[in-house]
Amino acid sequence: MIVERPKRPERAPYSPEVYCEVKRRLAAGEFQHDIAADLDWNQGRVSEVKTGKRGADHQPTLF
Repeated sequence: MIVERPKRPERAPYSPEVYCEVKRRLAAGEFQHDIAADLDWNQGRVSEVKTGKRGADHQPTLF
């Protein structure tokens, strides 16, 4: 009997809007691992956004 694995939810795209959302959430004091879990990203991707290694050319939108 073949058992189908559940499909993974689609990951958040690496887009300027998502980078700005990550930066906004970091500025608000949220933990990197919580942001990563919400986006289905690795925590290292969030760290790269925080340090400017990824998405550095996008400025956060302040609300």
